Amino acid sequence: MKNFFTSMLGALVALVIFTGGAALLFVGILGAIVAMSGEKKAPSVENGAYLVFDLDANITDSPPLMDFSQFTGGHSNTLQLRSVTRALRAAKDDERIAGVLLKGALAPAGYGSGYAALKEVRAALLDFKAGGKPVKAFLESATTKDYFLASAATEIALDPYGLIIMPGLASEPMFYTGAFEKYGIGVQVTRVGKYKAFVEPFTRKEMSTENREQTQKLLDDIWGSMVSDIAQARGLTPAKIQEVVDAQGLIRADAAKKGRLVDRVAYRDEVIDELKAKTGAGSDKHTFKQVTLAEYMKIARDRLDAAKPGATGSGTSRKQIAVIYAEGSIVDGEGERGEIGGVKFAREIRRLRQDDSIKAIVLRVNSPGGSASASEHIQREIRLARKAKPVIVSMGTYAASGGYWISAYSDRIFAEPTTITGSIGVFGIQFDVKKLANDFGLTFDSVKTGKFADALTISRPKTPEELAVFQNLVDWIYGEFVGKVAEARKLKREVVEEIAQGRVWSGAEAQKLGLVDEIGGLDAAIKFAATKAGLGANYRIVEYPQKKELAEAITEMIEKFAPDARASANVGVVEKIVERMKTELAALRTFNDPQGVYARLPMEYMIR
Repeated sequence: MKNFFTSMLGALVALVIFTGGAALLFVGILGAIVAMSGEKKAPSVENGAYLVFDLDANITDSPPLMDFSQFTGGHSNTLQLRSVTRALRAAKDDERIAGVLLKGALAPAGYGSGYAALKEVRAALLDFKAGGKPVKAFLESATTKDYFLASAATEIALDPYGLIIMPGLASEPMFYTGAFEKYGIGVQVTRVGKYKAFVEPFTRKEMSTENREQTQKLLDDIWGSMVSDIAQARGLTPAKIQEVVDAQGLIRADAAKKGRLVDRVAYRDEVIDELKAKTGAGSDKHTFKQVTLAEYMKIARDRLDAAKPGATGSGTSRKQIAVIYAEGSIVDGEGERGEIGGVKFAREIRRLRQDDSIKAIVLRVNSPGGSASASEHIQREIRLARKAKPVIVSMGTYAASGGYWISAYSDRIFAEPTTITGSIGVFGIQFDVKKLANDFGLTFDSVKTGKFADALTISRPKTPEELAVFQNLVDWIYGEFVGKVAEARKLKREVVEEIAQGRVWSGAEAQKLGLVDEIGGLDAAIKFAATKAGLGANYRIVEYPQKKELAEAITEMIEKFAPDARASANVGVVEKIVERMKTELAALRTFNDPQGVYARLPMEYMIR
């Protein structure tokens, strides 16, 4: 191993020399590799220590492909949902852990830290508190998501100059039609479903009545669920919380205390001094007895495995439940990082189906959908897998459109009340740059062997006949989608037609409509899968996708230490607008369905 790292360092030195610089990047990589090559002392827990849950992270459904916490002093900027909840469960029964301290603010990215995932984390915090140990929260500048988690605490302290930034939820889509008109970019769409609003930013300058209706209902459902949870924990009524929210929105410490959203106002040093006294750290110590959540997640894994030989997480049982994560946009082919490649994902499901040691499959979906054909490839393998073993779906923050397509045929669907699902609809979108090109003096001509030979060109608008072809394809796929949902969910087709139309639903509403079976998180889905497979407690969990090889991990490392890796939190107004456009338009890069037909949510729901 030592020789390997020596060779690796030599190669990196040569790379830097011959590419002419990147010294800072090299230093970062060098330090990381040296850290990897050295032996790391296993974390320990002092008696009476507090588990410090630093929220300054992105909580993802799927496990990180590489754990960078060993390079960052035990703190990881990416935490896996299941690892967090397992650690909190282990800490509840760990006599060395005296309590939990929540601090910091979440750093959501991509599809991480959604309300559905946070509800599962919050449930784990409530369970910890129910075990008789305190959960303390110290807040400085808390968003709605931060406060939603903190509301589970036994005691909440807010900095005197802090804020609870909880004005309510809003979704504010950006529309590009005016810019496209100005610069000569044409857009033609084919769609089915009056609520299928993905194309609106490219064809309208404001929300349609239908889109406004569905978005309002969705926000009301999510907000109502959250406020109800907060009210229950804080001994308040939802109406009282709404009164405080509407009075200020940006709630200062005095108003938060008066409205009983927090228990007291205190500075950080006061909280630390109290914890020093509680943990017996002594006045000569700089801080209290503690262990970080990132460190404790490793301890918890070993502790749970040792406590239940042959059970969940143990390496001894040949009976396994596979948890496979479908997180990101669904694309045709293999897919890239953060995407669900139809070919690659279907292949993984097929492998799990053929593996006799896998007794059940839990599909965790956190996806807004995407390619219709890729969704069908995945669904086909799920239908085949279900013939061999139970397949259970756990819906995360998103499981809509293509995300619902791949979920429909499972044995049972679990969702959180705040899950965004449904969106059973299909669309196609065609761009043309004829006017834009002409403005620069560019023209096009063509020779073809058939009427529709150049129908996919972007050099001109589609003819009515060509649009009819695309619309016919969209109509057919929509009919297939509706039929599959009706068959899988044992609903009448006319019922599905009524609740489809591309409309999004919250998990709570989806259960009422028959699109979801049960309200619950990933743990509930795993327990049901174990029961369905007749495993009792004698099983272990294996997760997919698994961690990447070292070469790929180093690529992740380079991106991790790049200067702009987390700059978005501190940029100015102009940069925020540009970043927003980049994020939303990046969705178009995932549009690689060979038929040009997509089952996807409206443009990313920016719910804040």
